[in-house]
Amino acid sequence: MTGPTSLSDDALYALFSELGLVTSSSAMTPVLRQARKAAYVSNITLLIEGETGTGKQVLAHGIHCLDPKRRTYPFITVHCGTISESLAESELFGHERGAFSGAISERKGLFLAAHRGTIFLDDVNDLPLTMQPKLLDVLQRGVVRAVGSDKEVRVDVRVISACNQPLAPLVDAKRIREDLYHRLNVVKLKLPPLRERRSDLFCLILTCASRHRGICGEINNVDPSLIQFLESQPFLGNVRELEHAVERALFAKTEGTSLTLDDWMGGSERLSEQSAWAREAAGALWHAVFERGLPYASALLEIEHELLDIAVGQGRHTRREIALRLQTSERTLYEKLRSHKLSRISPTLRSA
Repeated sequence: MTGPTSLSDDALYALFSELGLVTSSSAMTPVLRQARKAAYVSNITLLIEGETGTGKQVLAHGIHCLDPKRRTYPFITVHCGTISESLAESELFGHERGAFSGAISERKGLFLAAHRGTIFLDDVNDLPLTMQPKLLDVLQRGVVRAVGSDKEVRVDVRVISACNQPLAPLVDAKRIREDLYHRLNVVKLKLPPLRERRSDLFCLILTCASRHRGICGEINNVDPSLIQFLESQPFLGNVRELEHAVERALFAKTEGTSLTLDDWMGGSERLSEQSAWAREAAGALWHAVFERGLPYASALLEIEHELLDIAVGQGRHTRREIALRLQTSERTLYEKLRSHKLSRISPTLRSA
């Protein structure tokens, strides 16, 4: 691996592309330089901010692979948004046999599994409040204690956290402890969304096509008309959304080695339908903003309120099912329902 010496931008892009983070955008340069520097400071705690699908886990794994002290040891991912609140302590720190009902054998937990390596706390903004002081204690003292045990075990692990929304406002909202926030936020890396690095579209599409070459064979070019079309798209799901769309286009493709706009439209058969409802929704929002004089932010907030009201008012789905349909975590849904004062709207709205 290359050491912490100065690299040209092109060499920096090539290094991280080898690690799975494909880019040649100047918007990514400061992030990658910070990430590479942080890789050689093996004990420093990192926080990666970025929208869903921007590649936070890929960047975290890249830092781990560049870390000369830790790269030969495990890289363990914890999905904080899906971890069960009742079992979170056992998942992270382990448990003794018989510590609770169902604990039929000893478990060492994910922190010990990552010993001498890296633990990646994905969507740390969804970490249950009950777990936050325990995580803070591990970060400060470097020891874990399994559920049901009175013995503390020292653990050597680098912690990299990621969040899909800024943590500072969540501290103000009392969803993240302030002391934990400062402990996680030693070095912050902020990944820009795909709409701020559109120069990466060409190389990302070719990379995705190569990864899924089994669908239709080799793709060695992207038609300029397709790039021009994609530059106008919002890509709210970022690189992850782009990759899924490339898969659909490859499946629809019948011939040739260049991905074209026709291939893309063929792979997005619902595009016109999606554009129609989006246009209708946008028209309603504009009516509220322009003709009724509502502030844009208030109009968006009201739309979110009504959407959640409809979702939970049907009374036929659990909170978990609604969260899955909305493609968010159950905890995030709960907090949004509470903020909109909708958490008790239906007696059937419960976790499954």
